[in-house]
Amino acid sequence: MTDRTEITLTVGNDDFDFVVDPAVMTKYINSLTPANKVAPGNNLLINTVVPAQKDKLKPLLANPMTVLQIAGALVEEYAPTVEVTVKKRSGTPSA
Repeated sequence: MTDRTEITLTVGNDDFDFVVDPAVMTKYINSLTPANKVAPGNNLLINTVVPAQKDKLKPLLANPMTVLQIAGALVEEYAPTVEVTVKKRSGTPSA
C-alpha cells in the first residue's frame, strides 16, 4: 500500500475526495473508544476531505449516523484486502 491513498466517495448526489495515509488512519483508530466513535469519525472526515470540499461536507456531519456511515465507507475502502488464516493448535502443549 502506498503512503497516500486518494478515495472518492459519493454521498447522495455529491462526490467527495479524501486523501488518507497511515498516520491519519492510525490516529483515527487510536482515538476510538467504546463511548466515543462519532467525534473520531468526524475528525477523520474533516481532516482527510480535500479543502475545497470541506464546507460542502460539514452540513452532512450534523447527523452522527451520517458521520459513522461516511467514515465507515472511507475506512472500508482504505483497508487492504488481506487473507488471514488461523491455524489450529495441536492438543499437546509445547515445553
